[in-house]
Amino acid sequence: MRQATADIHATAIVDPGAVIKDDVKIGPYAIVGPEVTIGEGSRIFAHAVLEPGTTIGERCQIHYGAVVGGEPQDLKYEGEPTVCLVGDGTVIREYVTVSRGTRALGRTQIGEGCLLMAYVHVAHDCRIGDGVILSNAVNLAGHVTIDEQAIVGGMTPVHQFVRIGAHAFIGGGSRVQKDVPPYVKAAGVPTALFGLNTVGLDRRGFAENVKRELKRAYRLFFNSRLNIGQALERAEAELHPYPEIIRFLTFIRESERGITV
Repeated sequence: MRQATADIHATAIVDPGAVIKDDVKIGPYAIVGPEVTIGEGSRIFAHAVLEPGTTIGERCQIHYGAVVGGEPQDLKYEGEPTVCLVGDGTVIREYVTVSRGTRALGRTQIGEGCLLMAYVHVAHDCRIGDGVILSNAVNLAGHVTIDEQAIVGGMTPVHQFVRIGAHAFIGGGSRVQKDVPPYVKAAGVPTALFGLNTVGLDRRGFAENVKRELKRAYRLFFNSRLNIGQALERAEAELHPYPEIIRFLTFIRESERGITV
């Protein structure tokens, strides 16, 4: 169903089953497949492709040559119906590829207000939180989770099933093979930690007392001779249980791939 107020270029191919909301613009030679929904005020640039099962939120931008919701690059995928969801206000730049989910999770999901720069790849069943920035040519393998407000520098591959915590910063040209806790900086091949992401925390208005306690937590885990179990025991006994501290400790406790150090 096409809304009367949508601006669809004559050369675009839009499936009759697609749902196009008000004030959407679809550029030349773009392709919008069946079971696609495009939210109000979004813009689909020339030669972009939206594959079946894709939902684009409001005020999004899908730039030239991007392919969103394509079939997973996974040998276990057998054509089962799955989805790809993109939140409001997210910008997907040139030649980004985003695969939809497999039966394992059923969806690939990108949050609100994200920026995926040119040539980013987001594989099947990834979950990306609000406000995440993926710089040019970041490559996410399947089942990667990136929590809100994290930033990943350009040319960085992320191993499947890795999780990157909220407000973390990954330097460009890194290779991320293990989980990266929230609120920290990491970089290198192999990736190593380089303290708290103090610049990011300052920009986002974290309170001084919370930052001090996060520094204490970081020292317990990464600047002491304690193992993870010992550091958890000390942290739970000694640190003030601010929500950020609880989140930091929970992330480490629940890590399945192991923690970057």
